[in-house]
Formats: sequence, C-alpha cells, structure tokens
Amino acid sequence: MVRSSQLLHPQREPVALRPAATVLLLRDSPVGLEVLMTRRSMTASFAPGAYVFPGGGVDPADAAAHSQSSRRPGQNDLHLTQAIAAIRESFEELGVLFARHADGRWADEADIAALDRKAPFAAQCAARGLHLAADQVFILAHWITDRDLPRRFDVPFLVARMPEGQTPVADEAEQFEPVWVRPQDALARHEAGQFFIIFPTIRTLERLKAFHTVDEVLAACAATEEPLWTSCPRGGWLAGREVRYMEHESAFGELALVSPDGQIVHHLDWQSEQAVTLLKNVQRLTAPNPGVMTGPGTNSYLVGDPHTGFIAIDPGPADPDHLERLWRAAGGQIRFIVCTHSHSDHSPGAAPLQALCDAKPPILGLASRPTARANSQFTPDRELADGERLVLEGGGATHTLRAIHTPGHAANHVCLVLEEDGLLFSGDHVLNGSTTVIDPPDGHMGDYLASLDKLAAACDDHTIDFILPAHGHVLGDARQAITQLKAHRLKREAKIASAMQALPHGTLQDWVEKAYDDVPPRLWPVAARSLQAHVDHIREGVGA
Repeated sequence: MVRSSQLLHPQREPVALRPAATVLLLRDSPVGLEVLMTRRSMTASFAPGAYVFPGGGVDPADAAAHSQSSRRPGQNDLHLTQAIAAIRESFEELGVLFARHADGRWADEADIAALDRKAPFAAQCAARGLHLAADQVFILAHWITDRDLPRRFDVPFLVARMPEGQTPVADEAEQFEPVWVRPQDALARHEAGQFFIIFPTIRTLERLKAFHTVDEVLAACAATEEPLWTSCPRGGWLAGREVRYMEHESAFGELALVSPDGQIVHHLDWQSEQAVTLLKNVQRLTAPNPGVMTGPGTNSYLVGDPHTGFIAIDPGPADPDHLERLWRAAGGQIRFIVCTHSHSDHSPGAAPLQALCDAKPPILGLASRPTARANSQFTPDRELADGERLVLEGGGATHTLRAIHTPGHAANHVCLVLEEDGLLFSGDHVLNGSTTVIDPPDGHMGDYLASLDKLAAACDDHTIDFILPAHGHVLGDARQAITQLKAHRLKREAKIASAMQALPHGTLQDWVEKAYDDVPPRLWPVAARSLQAHVDHIREGVGA
C-alpha cells in the first residue's frame, strides 16, 4: 500500500453514498432492441438536461413493500427492494405500472388513471388489489458515482420489458420527452451533440447494443442474479478535457495511484518533454520512441527524492535529449541506474546517462545471455542478485527496491518492487494495453509463465497494488492483472494447440492465421514470434 506521505494530493473523504435505483425499460421493435429514455429537468441538481433512464432514490417504504411483491427464487432482499424502488420511480416519473391483479392480469390504463403519482405508491396498489411485479425486474449493472462529485449514488441499473398496453407519460416535473431509441442511435446522436448523456449511461448503452432482443438481455441477467458489471469510474484530463474511465480501461489504475480519493487533477496525455510525477517519490519520463512495439514510448522511472537521491530504472534508448531530461528531473542526484533487460529501447541509454552524472552511479541489471540478439547486448557494472535490495535513505525517508529475476520476455529480465509503497516496476514482463512478445531463443514461454507466478507471489508477499510497466499507463489491482495475463496466455496456447492438431503439417503462418484470427493481420508477423514460443512450450510439455 502506498504510504500516505508519498501521495501528491491531500487525502479526503468522498461524499457519502445515497441508495438509488434506475430501470431500463426495453421493447422489441422492427428496427431492433429499443430502450426508453427521458430528458431530465434543466433545473435538476444532478445531470440537468441529460437523457437518462427513469429512476431515483430508494425509500424506506420500498423495503416495507416486500410482502406485496412477487419475487424470483434467487432474488435477495436487497435486489427486491431495489426492484420495488425502480417500479415506484417508473410510475411516478412515467406512469408505467409494473403490477398485476390477483388473477395475473397486468395493470391497465384504468388502474394507472386511478392512482395518484404523488401519493404513497405501495398503499395505493394494495388498495386496488395490485401485486408489484418485482420478479420481472432484473439487475443489469451496478454503478457507484465518481468519488469527486458533491452528490453520490449507489445505484443498480435494472432492466425490464415494457408492459404491453401501457404508454409512458412524463411527469413534466423531473422528466420530460420520453423517447424510445436504439442504444446505437442514442450513442450516435450523443456524438453529434444532439442527445446529451452522461458517462454511466454511455457505457451502459455501449454494452446494451450488443444484444438484439429483450429476451437476450433478460436471459443474461437472470443467469447470475448479479450485476453483469460493477463500476465506480475515475476521472482525469486528456487533450484538455475531463474524461472518465471504468476499472478495465487502461488509464484507471494510474488515476487510482495518483488520486486515490478521486480528485480530477491528473493529466493522461503522453509527452516526452518533462517527467510526470506519479507520487512524491516516483516520476515517469517517456522516451520519444513511440511505435508498434513500444506503444507511446519507453517509460523511464525515477524512484527517490532530493534528500535520498534517485534510482533510474530503464534509461531507454541512447537519446541525448531524453537522457538529459531524465538527469535534470533527478537534479543530477542519480545513485543507481537499473536496466530491467537488454533490449534496445531499455538499456543503451545507461552508459551515456552514467556519463552525465558526477558521481558515476553503477549500472545494474543482468548481462545479456548468449541467446540475445546482436542489438540487445548489455553488460552491467554489476549483476543484481535475485532478491537483492537497493536502499535510498535521507531526510527521514527510505525507499527500497528489491530485484526479482523474471526471465521469459528476455533471458536477463528483472522486475523491481518498491517495498515501502507496494509498487512493481515490471519492465516488459507486464504491459498495459497489450501482451509482451516472447521471442525465442532469448524469450521462453515456460520461463515467462513461471515468472508470472513468481510475480503473483510477490504481490501477496509485499502487498503490491500497482504495476508500473515500461510501456503504457500504471496498472491497478496488480494481483488480478497478473492472473488475467496468465489466463490469457494459456487460453492463447490452447488455441495454438488446437490449430496444430487441426493442421499437423501446417507452417507457422498457417497456425498464426488460425490461432490469432482475433488479431489484425498486420500484427501477425509480430504474433508469429510469440506463437513460436508457445509451440516450443507445447512441444516441451509433450516431450516431458
């Protein structure tokens, strides 16, 4: 866990959450699945003027109405209360009534006309012998309002089929202009500036457009009785505007590291002109070498502070401007230079960076092995032992980096753990936004998978929460990221094994086309390198 003393922004307690419920009313139409949306009042305290799904706060009376509501066997008390809240809000805002008579008939226009939208809802239904159809309301998603907002809600997004024979009529107080719209059309209109929708609505519509019928949506929700996804987004700045991200998106982890309490202050734009401060003791400077293999560029890191001096991790290519900027960001106080491995975008800058420093800090890492390619030759001043600790001390602070040998991407690959703050500097072993290439003979798939297990264990031993890769933004939920990465590799290997069985006399090109059919063909030449590593690993297993 990151020390509070190293956080950039003062800690604060986010606003308390209010329970709420939102419902997506769905129908099938000749043009496809449609969802009912309404425009919020321009004077609303939350998302004024936005097109939304009906919903609102959960009332104590909603929990009290369990006895007059039908429920599914797997529908727990919380989900039942939320469904009742959604039913009540649908009636109050749109005059849509999810209720049945004792004989099973759905409520009709006469029932709706007899009820007062402003009077206690459940009591009126009971008086007319109506039973709330909560069993027809399913949970789709769970959204928690961003940590930075002054009003926050804990809200399930529920789904239900629009009752036949009913027509939505907005209350003209909170909601206006009910409209049936296909999810993809709503998104297109929003992009054109004609249909204002907020982030959770956008992301929900994006997922909803994958379904073709109401039955498909309801079946997916009924299968688990749990949200298909849960998210509390985080915000930052990109290209001069405020942006938000869900947990699975590439920038989320970096925002969680820099602004754990949700302050929207961090800029996510890639640039190479100056170092980006991630914590008081961690800076990142991205080399100006973007490309297919390097993404936005190679990340060089500085760990330390002016009192302790700094450790430079992966100085990158021998780019004089980049190295001078790295040296200046450290105030010239570089105590160690560490290369995670010998590839040409990581280690060539080590010697010229050392030459800039008056104290000539030692260059550390592992020497390139005989299997390394000619352009990946590297000899450190001293090799780092597995588990060796590099310690910076000064001004009452200590920053300790522990080396972990992780062969696989390269035979001499090393990762580093900042012990006091639970950070993993992963080099090319774990990337954000792509999987690393395993290029035999210096790369080895068996070693790579074993090293992932080693890093997973390190996450447990050192309470590692974040991964700082050599390419891409910071990754959060480190243990899960490593677990998912290994699962992805094994899934790909199974697909390659199937291709080999289907085409036993095939070539690498034949197998690439079958096993990487979900990857653009322009990337197949790169994928072929990792495919060879997988093939070698499969054959090693067969031989064993």
